[in-house]
Amino acid sequence: LWRLGYCARLLKTNHFRTAASNTSFPAVWMLLAQHSGRIPGLFVVVKKNTFFTMPETMEDKTNPELYLPHPEVRGMTLLNREAFKRTVVVPALKVKKEIVHNVLKSLKQSVLQRPGLKRVVEDPEDEDSRFVILDPHKVPEFSLGESEQEVLKQLSVHPEVSKYHLELTYENFKSEEILRAVLPEGQEVTSGFSRVGHIAHLNLRDHQLPYRHLIGQVIMDKNPGITCVVNKTSIIDSTYRNFEMEVLAGENNLVTKVKENNISYELDFSKVYWNPRLSTEHGRIVELLKAGDVLFDVFAGVGPFAIPAAKRKCRVFANDLNPESYSWLLHNCKLNKVDTKVKVFNMDGRDFLRGPVREELSKELPLLKEEQKTAFHIVMNLPALAVEFLDVFRHLLVGEPCSPAALPTVHCYGFSKHSNPARDIQERAEAVLGTSLAGRCSTFLVRNVAPNKEMLCLSFQIPPDVLYKRPCP
Repeated sequence: LWRLGYCARLLKTNHFRTAASNTSFPAVWMLLAQHSGRIPGLFVVVKKNTFFTMPETMEDKTNPELYLPHPEVRGMTLLNREAFKRTVVVPALKVKKEIVHNVLKSLKQSVLQRPGLKRVVEDPEDEDSRFVILDPHKVPEFSLGESEQEVLKQLSVHPEVSKYHLELTYENFKSEEILRAVLPEGQEVTSGFSRVGHIAHLNLRDHQLPYRHLIGQVIMDKNPGITCVVNKTSIIDSTYRNFEMEVLAGENNLVTKVKENNISYELDFSKVYWNPRLSTEHGRIVELLKAGDVLFDVFAGVGPFAIPAAKRKCRVFANDLNPESYSWLLHNCKLNKVDTKVKVFNMDGRDFLRGPVREELSKELPLLKEEQKTAFHIVMNLPALAVEFLDVFRHLLVGEPCSPAALPTVHCYGFSKHSNPARDIQERAEAVLGTSLAGRCSTFLVRNVAPNKEMLCLSFQIPPDVLYKRPCP
Protein backbone atom coordinates (compact mmCIF):
# COMPACT_ATOMS: atom_id res chain seq x y z
CA LEU A 1 0.00 0.00 0.00
CA TRP A 2 2.89 2.35 0.82
CA ARG A 3 4.42 1.63 -2.58
CA LEU A 4 1.14 2.27 -4.32
CA GLY A 5 0.73 5.60 -2.54
CA TYR A 6 4.30 6.57 -3.39
CA CYS A 7 3.72 5.71 -7.06
CA ALA A 8 0.50 7.71 -7.07
CA ARG A 9 2.37 10.78 -5.81
CA LEU A 10 5.02 10.26 -8.50
CA LEU A 11 2.32 10.03 -11.15
CA LYS A 12 0.71 13.22 -9.92
CA THR A 13 4.05 15.02 -9.93
CA ASN A 14 5.50 13.74 -13.19
CA HIS A 15 2.45 13.27 -15.42
CA PHE A 16 -0.42 15.46 -14.38
CA ARG A 17 1.61 18.55 -15.25
CA THR A 18 1.50 17.55 -18.92
CA ALA A 19 -1.45 17.91 -21.24
CA ALA A 20 -4.02 15.14 -20.97
CA SER A 21 -3.39 14.14 -24.58
CA ASN A 22 0.23 13.34 -23.76
CA THR A 23 -0.59 11.02 -20.85
CA SER A 24 -0.84 7.40 -21.99
CA PHE A 25 -1.96 4.37 -19.99
CA PRO A 26 1.11 2.25 -20.90
CA ALA A 27 3.36 5.09 -19.75
CA VAL A 28 1.58 5.16 -16.41
CA TRP A 29 2.10 1.42 -15.99
CA MET A 30 5.78 1.67 -16.90
CA LEU A 31 6.28 4.42 -14.33
CA LEU A 32 4.59 2.22 -11.75
CA ALA A 33 6.87 -0.64 -12.70
CA GLN A 34 9.94 1.57 -12.56
CA HIS A 35 9.34 2.84 -9.04
CA SER A 36 7.55 -0.08 -7.39
CA GLY A 37 9.73 -2.83 -8.79
CA ARG A 38 6.74 -4.84 -9.94
CA ILE A 39 3.35 -4.57 -11.59
CA PRO A 40 0.53 -5.99 -9.47
CA GLY A 41 -1.24 -8.95 -11.01
CA LEU A 42 1.60 -10.03 -13.33
CA PHE A 43 4.26 -12.68 -12.86
CA VAL A 44 7.05 -14.23 -14.90
CA VAL A 45 6.75 -17.64 -16.56
CA VAL A 46 9.34 -20.11 -17.72
CA LYS A 47 8.06 -20.73 -21.27
CA LYS A 48 6.97 -17.45 -22.74
CA ASN A 49 5.57 -18.98 -25.95
CA THR A 50 3.18 -21.18 -23.96
CA PHE A 51 0.99 -18.27 -22.91
CA PHE A 52 -0.65 -15.15 -24.27
CA THR A 53 1.45 -12.04 -23.78
CA MET A 54 0.56 -8.51 -22.75
CA PRO A 55 0.84 -5.61 -25.25
CA GLU A 56 4.26 -4.64 -26.53
CA THR A 57 4.58 -1.82 -24.02
CA MET A 58 4.87 -4.50 -21.32
CA GLU A 59 6.80 -7.13 -23.24
CA ASP A 60 9.00 -7.84 -20.25
CA LYS A 61 6.00 -8.70 -18.09
CA THR A 62 4.30 -11.74 -19.63
CA ASN A 63 0.97 -12.96 -18.33
CA PRO A 64 0.40 -16.74 -18.36
CA GLU A 65 -3.43 -16.44 -18.36
CA LEU A 66 -3.62 -19.01 -15.58
CA TYR A 67 -7.33 -19.63 -16.00
CA LEU A 68 -7.42 -20.07 -19.78
CA PRO A 69 -6.99 -23.29 -21.77
CA HIS A 70 -4.12 -23.72 -24.21
CA PRO A 71 -4.37 -21.30 -27.18
CA GLU A 72 -4.11 -24.19 -29.66
CA VAL A 73 -7.72 -25.25 -28.90
CA ARG A 74 -9.02 -22.21 -30.80
CA GLY A 75 -11.32 -23.35 -33.63
CA MET A 76 -11.83 -26.90 -32.32
CA THR A 77 -15.21 -28.34 -33.39
CA LEU A 78 -14.90 -31.91 -32.03
CA LEU A 79 -14.03 -32.03 -28.36
CA ASN A 80 -10.51 -33.25 -27.61
CA ARG A 81 -10.06 -33.04 -23.85
CA GLU A 82 -6.34 -33.88 -24.03
CA ALA A 83 -5.67 -30.70 -26.01
CA PHE A 84 -6.62 -28.59 -23.00
CA LYS A 85 -3.65 -29.76 -20.94
CA ARG A 86 -1.12 -27.12 -20.08
CA THR A 87 1.50 -26.51 -17.42
CA VAL A 88 1.83 -23.14 -15.71
CA VAL A 89 4.38 -21.93 -13.22
CA VAL A 90 2.83 -20.71 -9.98
CA PRO A 91 4.28 -19.50 -6.68
CA ALA A 92 4.41 -22.00 -3.82
CA LEU A 93 5.66 -22.16 -0.25
CA LYS A 94 7.41 -25.22 1.11
CA VAL A 95 6.21 -25.90 4.67
CA LYS A 96 6.25 -28.75 7.15
CA LYS A 97 3.09 -30.79 6.89
CA GLU A 98 2.33 -30.31 10.60
CA ILE A 99 1.76 -26.57 10.17
CA VAL A 100 0.05 -26.55 6.78
CA HIS A 101 -3.30 -25.69 8.37
CA ASN A 102 -1.83 -22.73 10.24
CA VAL A 103 -0.18 -21.41 7.08
CA LEU A 104 -3.41 -21.69 5.10
CA LYS A 105 -5.27 -19.84 7.81
CA SER A 106 -2.66 -17.09 8.12
CA LEU A 107 -2.20 -16.54 4.37
CA LYS A 108 -5.81 -17.07 3.26
CA GLN A 109 -5.72 -13.87 1.17
CA SER A 110 -2.68 -15.07 -0.78
CA VAL A 111 -3.44 -18.79 -1.14
CA LEU A 112 -4.86 -20.06 -4.45
CA GLN A 113 -8.68 -20.16 -4.24
CA ARG A 114 -9.40 -21.65 -7.65
CA PRO A 115 -12.19 -24.30 -7.40
CA GLY A 116 -10.99 -27.71 -8.54
CA LEU A 117 -7.31 -26.99 -7.92
CA LYS A 118 -5.53 -28.29 -4.85
CA ARG A 119 -4.06 -25.66 -2.58
CA VAL A 120 -1.77 -28.19 -0.90
CA VAL A 121 0.32 -30.71 -2.84
CA GLU A 122 2.96 -33.22 -1.84
CA ASP A 123 6.67 -32.52 -2.12
CA PRO A 124 8.10 -35.40 -4.18
CA GLU A 125 11.52 -34.89 -2.62
CA ASP A 126 10.46 -34.60 1.02
CA GLU A 127 7.61 -36.63 2.47
CA ASP A 128 7.56 -34.48 5.62
CA SER A 129 6.88 -31.29 3.66
CA ARG A 130 4.10 -29.93 1.50
CA PHE A 131 3.82 -27.19 -1.08
CA VAL A 132 1.15 -24.55 -0.41
CA ILE A 133 0.12 -23.11 -3.79
CA LEU A 134 -0.24 -19.32 -3.82
CA ASP A 135 -2.36 -17.16 -6.10
CA PRO A 136 0.00 -15.80 -8.80
CA HIS A 137 -2.13 -12.69 -9.17
CA LYS A 138 -1.66 -11.86 -5.51
CA VAL A 139 1.98 -12.96 -5.27
CA PRO A 140 3.53 -11.39 -8.39
CA GLU A 141 7.19 -12.00 -9.22
CA PHE A 142 7.24 -14.85 -6.70
CA SER A 143 7.82 -12.67 -3.65
CA LEU A 144 5.66 -12.07 -0.62
CA GLY A 145 4.99 -8.71 0.94
CA GLU A 146 6.43 -7.65 4.26
CA SER A 147 3.28 -8.47 6.22
CA GLU A 148 3.14 -12.02 4.83
CA GLN A 149 6.83 -12.52 5.53
CA GLU A 150 6.30 -11.41 9.12
CA VAL A 151 3.48 -13.95 9.52
CA LEU A 152 5.69 -16.74 8.17
CA LYS A 153 8.50 -15.69 10.47
CA GLN A 154 6.21 -16.19 13.46
CA LEU A 155 5.38 -19.66 12.15
CA SER A 156 9.09 -20.45 11.62
CA VAL A 157 8.54 -20.86 7.88
CA HIS A 158 11.18 -19.76 5.40
CA PRO A 159 9.55 -16.99 3.29
CA GLU A 160 11.26 -17.99 0.06
CA VAL A 161 8.72 -18.58 -2.71
CA SER A 162 9.35 -21.52 -5.01
CA LYS A 163 8.26 -22.00 -8.62
CA TYR A 164 5.84 -24.89 -8.88
CA HIS A 165 4.86 -26.42 -12.22
CA LEU A 166 1.09 -26.87 -12.00
CA GLU A 167 -0.63 -29.05 -14.59
CA LEU A 168 -4.07 -27.90 -15.71
CA THR A 169 -6.46 -30.22 -17.54
CA TYR A 170 -9.88 -30.00 -19.14
CA GLU A 171 -11.46 -30.75 -15.76
CA ASN A 172 -9.91 -27.60 -14.23
CA PHE A 173 -11.62 -25.14 -16.56
CA LYS A 174 -15.17 -23.79 -16.37
CA SER A 175 -17.51 -24.24 -19.32
CA GLU A 176 -17.46 -20.56 -20.28
CA GLU A 177 -13.63 -20.54 -20.16
CA ILE A 178 -13.50 -23.55 -22.48
CA LEU A 179 -15.99 -22.10 -24.94
CA ARG A 180 -14.34 -18.69 -24.93
CA ALA A 181 -11.04 -20.38 -25.79
CA VAL A 182 -12.57 -22.47 -28.59
CA LEU A 183 -14.86 -20.03 -30.38
CA PRO A 184 -13.38 -17.33 -32.62
CA GLU A 185 -12.15 -14.31 -30.70
CA GLY A 186 -14.68 -11.55 -30.22
CA GLN A 187 -17.73 -13.75 -30.78
CA GLU A 188 -20.46 -14.23 -28.21
CA VAL A 189 -20.07 -17.26 -25.96
CA THR A 190 -23.21 -19.11 -24.82
CA SER A 191 -22.80 -21.15 -21.65
CA GLY A 192 -26.28 -20.52 -20.25
CA PHE A 193 -29.17 -22.89 -20.81
CA SER A 194 -32.62 -23.84 -19.58
CA ARG A 195 -32.70 -27.01 -17.55
CA VAL A 196 -35.70 -29.30 -17.90
CA GLY A 197 -35.03 -32.33 -15.74
CA HIS A 198 -32.04 -34.13 -17.22
CA ILE A 199 -32.21 -32.01 -20.40
CA ALA A 200 -30.21 -28.85 -21.09
CA HIS A 201 -31.97 -26.68 -23.67
CA LEU A 202 -29.78 -24.26 -25.64
CA ASN A 203 -30.70 -21.55 -28.12
CA LEU A 204 -27.51 -21.13 -30.14
CA ARG A 205 -26.71 -18.27 -32.50
CA ASP A 206 -25.79 -18.92 -36.13
CA HIS A 207 -22.07 -18.34 -35.56
CA GLN A 208 -22.08 -21.00 -32.82
CA LEU A 209 -23.66 -23.76 -34.91
CA PRO A 210 -20.36 -25.15 -36.31
CA TYR A 211 -19.35 -25.76 -32.68
CA ARG A 212 -22.74 -27.01 -31.48
CA HIS A 213 -21.74 -30.61 -30.70
CA LEU A 214 -18.66 -29.47 -28.79
CA ILE A 215 -20.76 -26.93 -26.86
CA GLY A 216 -23.30 -29.63 -26.02
CA GLN A 217 -20.62 -32.00 -24.75
CA VAL A 218 -19.01 -29.28 -22.61
CA ILE A 219 -22.37 -28.34 -21.06
CA MET A 220 -23.03 -31.99 -20.25
CA ASP A 221 -19.53 -32.52 -18.82
CA LYS A 222 -19.69 -29.49 -16.55
CA ASN A 223 -23.22 -29.87 -15.18
CA PRO A 224 -23.89 -33.00 -13.10
CA GLY A 225 -27.25 -34.58 -13.82
CA ILE A 226 -27.45 -33.33 -17.41
CA THR A 227 -27.51 -36.36 -19.71
CA CYS A 228 -29.01 -34.78 -22.83
CA VAL A 229 -28.32 -31.44 -24.52
CA VAL A 230 -30.63 -30.08 -27.23
CA ASN A 231 -30.71 -26.98 -29.39
CA LYS A 232 -33.85 -25.30 -30.69
CA THR A 233 -33.88 -25.38 -34.49
CA SER A 234 -37.01 -23.32 -35.21
CA ILE A 235 -39.19 -20.73 -33.53
CA ILE A 236 -42.37 -21.74 -31.72
CA ASP A 237 -44.87 -21.11 -34.48
CA SER A 238 -46.60 -24.46 -34.84
CA THR A 239 -50.21 -25.13 -33.93
CA TYR A 240 -49.15 -26.96 -30.79
CA ARG A 241 -46.48 -24.51 -29.51
CA ASN A 242 -43.65 -27.06 -29.58
CA PHE A 243 -40.48 -26.67 -31.61
CA GLU A 244 -38.13 -28.93 -33.46
CA MET A 245 -34.83 -29.58 -31.75
CA GLU A 246 -31.54 -31.29 -32.39
CA VAL A 247 -29.82 -33.49 -29.82
CA LEU A 248 -26.27 -32.16 -29.52
CA ALA A 249 -24.87 -34.54 -26.91
CA GLY A 250 -25.92 -37.41 -24.67
CA GLU A 251 -28.85 -39.77 -24.81
CA ASN A 252 -31.78 -39.21 -27.14
CA ASN A 253 -34.33 -39.35 -24.32
CA LEU A 254 -36.61 -36.32 -24.14
CA VAL A 255 -39.17 -37.69 -21.69
CA THR A 256 -38.29 -36.01 -18.42
CA LYS A 257 -39.52 -35.15 -14.95
CA VAL A 258 -39.38 -31.65 -13.48
CA LYS A 259 -40.36 -30.09 -10.19
CA GLU A 260 -41.79 -26.59 -9.94
CA ASN A 261 -43.09 -24.92 -6.79
CA ASN A 262 -43.03 -28.31 -5.01
CA ILE A 263 -45.18 -30.00 -7.67
CA SER A 264 -43.87 -32.70 -10.01
CA TYR A 265 -44.60 -32.86 -13.72
CA GLU A 266 -43.68 -35.43 -16.34
CA LEU A 267 -43.56 -34.56 -20.04
CA ASP A 268 -42.02 -35.22 -23.42
CA PHE A 269 -40.01 -32.06 -24.03
CA SER A 270 -40.00 -32.62 -27.79
CA LYS A 271 -43.81 -32.67 -28.04
CA VAL A 272 -45.14 -30.22 -25.44
CA TYR A 273 -44.30 -26.70 -24.27
CA TRP A 274 -42.44 -26.20 -21.01
CA ASN A 275 -40.49 -23.14 -19.91
CA PRO A 276 -38.71 -23.27 -16.52
CA ARG A 277 -38.36 -19.47 -16.56
CA LEU A 278 -42.11 -19.13 -15.92
CA SER A 279 -42.16 -20.79 -12.50
CA THR A 280 -42.39 -17.46 -10.66
CA GLU A 281 -45.26 -16.33 -12.86
CA HIS A 282 -47.12 -19.60 -12.34
CA GLY A 283 -46.76 -19.12 -8.60
CA ARG A 284 -47.87 -15.47 -8.76
CA ILE A 285 -51.17 -16.27 -10.45
CA VAL A 286 -51.92 -19.25 -8.23
CA GLU A 287 -51.37 -17.06 -5.14
CA LEU A 288 -54.30 -14.91 -6.31
CA LEU A 289 -56.67 -17.87 -5.98
CA LYS A 290 -58.61 -18.90 -2.89
CA ALA A 291 -60.28 -22.17 -1.99
CA GLY A 292 -63.59 -22.42 -3.82
CA ASP A 293 -62.55 -20.16 -6.72
CA VAL A 294 -62.97 -21.34 -10.32
CA LEU A 295 -60.07 -21.35 -12.79
CA PHE A 296 -60.47 -21.70 -16.55
CA ASP A 297 -57.07 -22.43 -18.12
CA VAL A 298 -57.51 -21.92 -21.86
CA PHE A 299 -54.00 -22.99 -22.95
CA ALA A 300 -53.12 -25.29 -20.07
CA GLY A 301 -50.09 -27.15 -21.40
CA VAL A 302 -49.14 -29.92 -18.98
CA GLY A 303 -50.75 -28.14 -16.02
CA PRO A 304 -48.45 -25.56 -14.34
CA PHE A 305 -51.44 -23.32 -13.53
CA ALA A 306 -54.18 -25.94 -13.32
CA ILE A 307 -52.59 -28.47 -10.95
CA PRO A 308 -51.38 -26.05 -8.22
CA ALA A 309 -54.79 -24.33 -8.40
CA ALA A 310 -56.47 -27.66 -7.78
CA LYS A 311 -54.09 -28.20 -4.87
CA ARG A 312 -55.51 -24.95 -3.40
CA LYS A 313 -58.99 -26.54 -3.55
CA CYS A 314 -60.14 -24.56 -6.57
CA ARG A 315 -62.42 -25.97 -9.24
CA VAL A 316 -60.40 -26.17 -12.43
CA PHE A 317 -61.32 -26.44 -16.10
CA ALA A 318 -58.13 -26.99 -18.14
CA ASN A 319 -57.86 -27.15 -21.91
CA ASP A 320 -55.16 -27.62 -24.54
CA LEU A 321 -55.40 -28.17 -28.28
CA ASN A 322 -52.23 -30.27 -28.46
CA PRO A 323 -53.17 -33.96 -28.00
CA GLU A 324 -49.78 -34.62 -26.40
CA SER A 325 -50.27 -31.80 -23.87
CA TYR A 326 -53.77 -33.12 -23.17
CA SER A 327 -52.38 -36.61 -22.47
CA TRP A 328 -49.60 -35.35 -20.21
CA LEU A 329 -52.05 -33.04 -18.43
CA LEU A 330 -54.23 -36.02 -17.59
CA HIS A 331 -51.13 -37.93 -16.50
CA ASN A 332 -49.89 -35.11 -14.26
CA CYS A 333 -53.29 -34.64 -12.66
CA LYS A 334 -53.19 -38.31 -11.62
CA LEU A 335 -49.54 -38.02 -10.62
CA ASN A 336 -50.42 -35.18 -8.22
CA LYS A 337 -53.74 -36.76 -7.12
CA VAL A 338 -55.98 -33.94 -8.32
CA ASP A 339 -57.59 -35.78 -11.24
CA THR A 340 -61.02 -35.56 -9.54
CA LYS A 341 -60.71 -31.76 -9.18
CA VAL A 342 -59.66 -30.91 -12.74
CA LYS A 343 -61.89 -31.26 -15.79
CA VAL A 344 -59.60 -31.66 -18.81
CA PHE A 345 -60.47 -30.75 -22.41
CA ASN A 346 -58.73 -31.17 -25.77
CA MET A 347 -60.24 -28.32 -27.80
CA ASP A 348 -59.39 -25.17 -29.70
CA GLY A 349 -59.24 -22.21 -27.32
CA ARG A 350 -62.20 -20.44 -28.91
CA ASP A 351 -64.34 -23.57 -28.75
CA PHE A 352 -63.38 -24.04 -25.10
CA LEU A 353 -64.42 -20.46 -24.23
CA ARG A 354 -67.66 -20.66 -26.20
CA GLY A 355 -68.44 -24.14 -24.86
CA PRO A 356 -67.47 -25.27 -21.34
CA VAL A 357 -66.54 -21.77 -20.10
CA ARG A 358 -69.77 -20.11 -21.30
CA GLU A 359 -71.82 -23.02 -19.98
CA GLU A 360 -70.24 -22.86 -16.54
CA LEU A 361 -70.46 -19.05 -16.26
CA SER A 362 -74.10 -19.06 -17.44
CA LYS A 363 -74.92 -21.57 -14.76
CA GLU A 364 -72.86 -20.14 -11.87
CA LEU A 365 -73.03 -16.34 -12.17
CA PRO A 366 -76.84 -15.94 -11.81
CA LEU A 367 -76.75 -18.03 -8.64
CA LEU A 368 -74.12 -15.93 -6.89
CA LYS A 369 -75.33 -13.82 -4.02
CA GLU A 370 -73.72 -10.58 -2.89
CA GLU A 371 -72.14 -12.16 0.17
CA GLN A 372 -70.58 -15.05 -1.73
CA LYS A 373 -66.82 -14.75 -2.31
CA THR A 374 -66.33 -17.10 -5.28
CA ALA A 375 -64.04 -15.58 -7.93
CA PHE A 376 -63.72 -16.67 -11.55
CA HIS A 377 -60.30 -16.48 -13.23
CA ILE A 378 -59.51 -17.11 -16.89
CA VAL A 379 -55.82 -17.68 -17.72
CA MET A 380 -54.75 -17.27 -21.35
CA ASN A 381 -51.06 -18.11 -21.55
CA LEU A 382 -50.39 -18.11 -25.28
CA PRO A 383 -48.33 -14.91 -25.58
CA ALA A 384 -48.02 -14.93 -29.36
CA LEU A 385 -51.78 -15.11 -29.97
CA ALA A 386 -53.83 -14.80 -26.77
CA VAL A 387 -54.85 -11.15 -27.30
CA GLU A 388 -56.54 -12.16 -30.56
CA PHE A 389 -58.82 -14.54 -28.62
CA LEU A 390 -60.30 -11.74 -26.48
CA ASP A 391 -63.02 -11.07 -29.03
CA VAL A 392 -64.70 -14.28 -27.83
CA PHE A 393 -65.78 -12.44 -24.66
CA ARG A 394 -67.91 -9.96 -26.62
CA HIS A 395 -71.50 -10.89 -25.75
CA LEU A 396 -70.39 -14.33 -24.58
CA LEU A 397 -73.31 -14.38 -22.11
CA VAL A 398 -76.95 -13.35 -22.51
CA GLY A 399 -79.01 -11.70 -19.80
CA GLU A 400 -78.66 -9.10 -17.10
CA PRO A 401 -75.12 -8.53 -15.78
CA CYS A 402 -74.20 -10.16 -12.52
CA SER A 403 -72.73 -8.36 -9.55
CA PRO A 404 -69.62 -6.37 -10.63
CA ALA A 405 -67.55 -8.18 -8.00
CA ALA A 406 -68.37 -11.54 -9.61
CA LEU A 407 -67.29 -10.61 -13.13
CA PRO A 408 -64.57 -13.01 -14.36
CA THR A 409 -60.96 -11.81 -14.21
CA VAL A 410 -58.87 -12.48 -17.31
CA HIS A 411 -55.08 -12.92 -17.17
CA CYS A 412 -54.00 -12.54 -20.79
CA TYR A 413 -50.33 -12.90 -21.80
CA GLY A 414 -48.65 -11.21 -24.73
CA PHE A 415 -45.35 -10.16 -26.26
CA SER A 416 -44.46 -6.57 -27.05
CA LYS A 417 -41.56 -4.88 -28.82
CA HIS A 418 -43.04 -1.43 -28.23
CA SER A 419 -41.14 1.29 -26.35
CA ASN A 420 -44.03 1.29 -23.86
CA PRO A 421 -45.01 -2.40 -23.73
CA ALA A 422 -47.67 -1.98 -21.02
CA ARG A 423 -49.56 0.63 -23.02
CA ASP A 424 -49.10 -1.41 -26.20
CA ILE A 425 -50.67 -4.59 -24.86
CA GLN A 426 -53.52 -2.64 -23.24
CA GLU A 427 -54.34 -0.81 -26.46
CA ARG A 428 -54.26 -4.05 -28.46
CA ALA A 429 -56.62 -5.70 -25.97
CA GLU A 430 -58.97 -2.68 -26.06
CA ALA A 431 -59.08 -2.83 -29.85
CA VAL A 432 -60.15 -6.48 -29.79
CA LEU A 433 -62.64 -6.06 -26.92
CA GLY A 434 -64.11 -2.90 -28.39
CA THR A 435 -63.97 -0.95 -25.14
CA SER A 436 -61.60 1.01 -22.95
CA LEU A 437 -59.79 -0.68 -20.05
CA ALA A 438 -58.46 2.57 -18.58
CA GLY A 439 -58.53 2.32 -14.81
CA ARG A 440 -59.85 -1.24 -15.02
CA CYS A 441 -56.72 -3.26 -15.75
CA SER A 442 -53.17 -3.88 -14.58
CA THR A 443 -50.08 -5.03 -16.44
CA PHE A 444 -47.28 -7.15 -15.03
CA LEU A 445 -43.87 -7.55 -16.68
CA VAL A 446 -43.22 -11.29 -16.69
CA ARG A 447 -39.77 -11.43 -18.27
CA ASN A 448 -37.52 -10.13 -20.99
CA VAL A 449 -37.72 -12.66 -23.83
CA ALA A 450 -35.14 -11.09 -26.15
CA PRO A 451 -33.57 -7.69 -26.70
CA ASN A 452 -36.47 -5.21 -27.04
CA LYS A 453 -39.06 -7.96 -26.57
CA GLU A 454 -41.03 -8.28 -23.34
CA MET A 455 -43.56 -10.80 -22.09
CA LEU A 456 -46.40 -9.23 -20.11
CA CYS A 457 -49.57 -10.27 -18.32
CA LEU A 458 -52.62 -8.02 -18.70
CA SER A 459 -55.20 -8.62 -15.95
CA PHE A 460 -58.72 -7.16 -16.01
CA GLN A 461 -62.31 -7.92 -15.10
CA ILE A 462 -64.41 -8.29 -18.23
CA PRO A 463 -66.60 -5.18 -18.47
CA PRO A 464 -70.31 -6.11 -18.21
CA ASP A 465 -71.17 -4.29 -21.44
CA VAL A 466 -68.63 -6.51 -23.21
CA LEU A 467 -69.50 -9.83 -21.56
CA TYR A 468 -73.31 -9.57 -21.64
CA LYS A 469 -75.73 -9.27 -24.50
CA ARG A 470 -79.02 -7.80 -23.28
CA PRO A 471 -82.08 -9.75 -24.45
CA CYS A 472 -84.42 -7.92 -26.82
CA PRO A 473 -87.54 -6.47 -25.05
